[in-house]
Amino acid sequence: MLHEVSGDILLSDAQAIAHGLAANDPMDQGLALALHKDYPAMHKDYHHWCHTQQRNPGDAWIWASADGKRIVNLITQEGGYGHGARPGKASTRSVNAALRSLKKIIKKEQLQSVAVPKLATGVGGLSWDEVRPLIENQLGELDIPVYVYSDFVPGRKASEPA
Repeated sequence: MLHEVSGDILLSDAQAIAHGLAANDPMDQGLALALHKDYPAMHKDYHHWCHTQQRNPGDAWIWASADGKRIVNLITQEGGYGHGARPGKASTRSVNAALRSLKKIIKKEQLQSVAVPKLATGVGGLSWDEVRPLIENQLGELDIPVYVYSDFVPGRKASEPA
């Protein structure tokens, strides 16, 4: 069940936080940067995962911190390969595929809740009007709380219904 909330996703009580990025993303912008700062080991491990084989838009990888917080890295953007390469723009096709991957991870890992930002609408370049229906279609019928952070308010904890 989807719950649209306002606040800082980094303060979420959800068991996992999902975010979008490119393969080998430097994680130097937006939510990826904040997660990189909070979880530097996740950044290092993500790059190792990307280098084990070429990763493509739609792929997803889950990482767990020592305190149990899980981060789901969703490849929603092209690019990121080669020294100095910058992430490209996202597409609705890659976001939809990444959301399908997220749904599989939620079921496999038996996650009890997940927080999702306005995926691919910042660095990814998509509009919220394009992305919102994808989230609703892929995650709307899950029987766990899915907190969709549609309004980012730095430092403010969102009211996340149980």
